[in-house]
This record gives sequence, structure tokens and C-alpha cells, in this order.
Amino acid sequence: MSIRVVIADDQGLIRAGFRSLIDSAPDMCVVGEAANGREAVDLIRDTRADVVVMDIRMPELDGLGATRLICADEDMAGVRVLILTTFELDEYVLEAVEAGASGFLGKSVDPEDLVQAIRTLAAGDALLSPKATRALISRYSRTDPAGTTDALDTTVLPALTDREREVVALVAHGLTNDDIAERLFVSPLTAKTHVNRAMMKVGARDRAQLVVAAYQSGLIRPGPPSKTAPA
Repeated sequence: MSIRVVIADDQGLIRAGFRSLIDSAPDMCVVGEAANGREAVDLIRDTRADVVVMDIRMPELDGLGATRLICADEDMAGVRVLILTTFELDEYVLEAVEAGASGFLGKSVDPEDLVQAIRTLAAGDALLSPKATRALISRYSRTDPAGTTDALDTTVLPALTDREREVVALVAHGLTNDDIAERLFVSPLTAKTHVNRAMMKVGARDRAQLVVAAYQSGLIRPGPPSKTAPA
């Protein structure tokens, strides 16, 4: 079954380029285009899209406002928002994730990476570009001027097991499931299971929100992930 995609961007030329790229993929199709956030919300509701590729700076209602409306509406609970913007700024990354976006990429992304990002979101995972992940971590680093590298606070979120706390810390530092599996000497499937259980326990809808939850709760502090020995 094809992944149904809506493109929201106020520039027609960009929408046309994205449509051509996405429609050329065998497993997805563009079901609509919107020139502003208000149109995007209405279009997504009408087309039952799976993923929306959303620009931030648009008239009437910007991409962040549209994302908040989409993610707060139970009728659109299955829609995944991929923010695609020229401006990979710290405040945009944080606002996008807190609004409920599942992905954040710069418009300089390679075409094949954009297509793969849509597949990733449609499968229920989240994706932040390396630059966006660094921006998110940097934002929290500035709120913690001491820059402590105490990785875990075992008094926070007691529902998580020690292993899940460890995995959340690695997710928050931008590691993929494969990276986590290699670091912890487990299989990628096991790593994904730990991530999914942690998301469920903290109420995060995806990895992006898990990163925010980890920093906001104090579960981890900014700093490089520590080395881990085999379990």
C-alpha cells in the first residue's frame, strides 16, 4: 500500500520538485499540496495522509502552528509530520519536536534521504538530522551552564529500568538503533524494543519526543554518552 503524502510549502516550484521526487518512488504518492498551514490541516483531514512534508515559514498559519493542530487532533493521530526547512535553528528544532513533529530535516538534504525519511516516519519511527539533533542538545546545554556529564539521574522516571535509562541517554545523544546495538552489544531488534518500551512508559509518541522528555525531566544532562561495557 502506498504511503500517502501531503506537501505543505508556500513556494509552488518547491512543491512541484518534491511532488516529482516523491511520486517517482514506487511505494508512495502525493495526495495533495498546500500553500499554507491552514490549507495543510484541512487537506490532511480530507485525504487521510500518512505523512506531511511541512515547511515552517508559511503565510496565514506557519508549519509549527499547523503541526500543533495536527498532533492535537485525535482524528489525525496517525499523521506523521516531517519538518523540512532552510532554517535548522535551535528554537525551531525544539518547537517542532514539542509541537509533535516526528522528523526535522534541512532542505539541503539529498533527494534519496528525503524519500527514506518519509518511509521512516510512515513506519512509526522518528528522524532528526544530525544538525537538528546537535541543535536540540545545544539548546539544553545552554540551560545547563555547568555542562555536567552526569549521564543519568536514577531518581527521575523510576518506571524505567536501568537498561532503558541507558538506552534513552543514547537516543538523546543522537544514536540510531544500530548505533545503540553496537554500543550495548545487543541486536538492533533488542535496542528498538528497549526504545519502544521507554517511549511507552514516558508517554512519548516517538524518538524525537523521547529526546525532549529525557532532557526536560532531568533524566540525562548535556554531554557525550559514556562508554558501555558488554552486558
